Amino acid sequence: MTTDTAAPAGDRLAELARLKELAAQGPDEQATARQHAKGKLTARERIDLLLDEGSFHEIEALRRHRATGFGLEHKRPHTDGVITGWGTVHGRTVFVYAHDFRIFGGALGEAHAQKIHKVMDLALAAGAPLVSLNDGAGARIQEGVTALAGYGGIFQRNTRASGVIPQISVMLGPCAGGAAYSPALTDFVFMVRETSQMFITGPDVVKAVTGEEITQNGLGGADVHAGVSGVAALAYDDEAACLEDVRFLLSLLPSNNRETAPHQPSADPADRLTEALQEIVPANANQAYDIRSVIEEIVDDGEYFETQPGWATNIVCALVRLDGHVTGIVANQPAAFAGVLDIHASEKAARFVQFCDAFAIPLVTLVDVPGFLPGVDQEHGGIIRHGAKLLYAYCNATVPRVQLILRKAYGGAYIVMDSRSIGADLSLAWPTNEIAVMGAEGAANVIFRREIAAADDPDAVRAQKIKEYQAELMNPYYAAERGLVDDVIDPAETRSALIGALTMLRSKYADLPSRKHGNPPV
Repeated sequence: MTTDTAAPAGDRLAELARLKELAAQGPDEQATARQHAKGKLTARERIDLLLDEGSFHEIEALRRHRATGFGLEHKRPHTDGVITGWGTVHGRTVFVYAHDFRIFGGALGEAHAQKIHKVMDLALAAGAPLVSLNDGAGARIQEGVTALAGYGGIFQRNTRASGVIPQISVMLGPCAGGAAYSPALTDFVFMVRETSQMFITGPDVVKAVTGEEITQNGLGGADVHAGVSGVAALAYDDEAACLEDVRFLLSLLPSNNRETAPHQPSADPADRLTEALQEIVPANANQAYDIRSVIEEIVDDGEYFETQPGWATNIVCALVRLDGHVTGIVANQPAAFAGVLDIHASEKAARFVQFCDAFAIPLVTLVDVPGFLPGVDQEHGGIIRHGAKLLYAYCNATVPRVQLILRKAYGGAYIVMDSRSIGADLSLAWPTNEIAVMGAEGAANVIFRREIAAADDPDAVRAQKIKEYQAELMNPYYAAERGLVDDVIDPAETRSALIGALTMLRSKYADLPSRKHGNPPV
């Protein structure tokens, strides 16, 4: 009896092993070779690079579609072209789905979409980050409207998970049409040069409608979205480097909005003097420098993760650690357009501030801003509306917020860059700070224009009035005397001052008025 019952069970286990092996292998060796020939890894190879070794748990590996017509009933591969499951990154749970381009070109059908829906629901229920490895040809045309409905379910879940769990999209192949909107709804988009593209309408449609000829990469390649559109956070030359940075980013993020980002003890002393800052930042307010050098000097071991470095280069947004605690830094970049705020810089910083606030990441704002960029294009492009996005994001943020004014802070841009008046918990400044409505020269020309015009020597009078304005209203202690700056500090004490402020604020609790949601400018 024992032998009789054991044999069928053994056969079934053998069959299960065979099916799982077939699902893991994919369609055939030729399909894998074609994928590699394009310089692309397979879905499972990508998952292996993303997750800790041996940690992946796959779900629905044996799923197959039920569609008929157009020959689909004769082609029903396991997985249906998407690998789903969970594993760990640096020991913490992460959910993942990866399109398998070898099967139906990674196109999304009903079963394919339902697998993604399930893993997204699991990620939200478990309170863990979700990473999508995108390499698909869009909706599966043979399945018609059910494929489109599948995308709708993904978009709805992206939106529901927004601000609850971190969502990262990694573009490793083509992503066209409505499929491009899921990555756009996530927190970070990574792209690989030459092999990944994103666009709503492809080059053929563009040519047919507008007559413009352009390549796929020229229309929606990695460098386009990392440097022109701002859709991508970063662009890479190869998939391995890209996925390694995704792992690094995940190490800086909390698993969900109910947890804090992981603390990592640092050997970099909290009270380390930052004397190099006096050499890095010129005293002359009109002389450019790279704010990244300031960030490197301040943060733990000089290490940081910058998002969108190629877009809106006049502002820098980065995740760093200060005394082991993850912190978001927003900083004007004097090396690009003098660090002026414009439409793109406002949008970039606003979204970063909102992300940090959603996931309880404290904010440090480094200010060296001459104002908003003037010009017809900016005004007609809606600088008022776009600048208000950053203002709204800061005003709405409840995380610990510390402002540090390095040099100039003029006009409305000073207010928008997390001044005390819009809710910063602490405002610190160097002795080189200049807080004013505008620069001394412009102010003198406005206030004393009649006196200057009537003078025998207008240039001499103008120079005198500029000095008077600087002495009376732009001295570094004017704002401190009025309580708008909490302390004027030695630049060498910047790191210890910021860490001390954030340590004090770590238990901060702030609540917003009861409401369904605000109505931010969009």
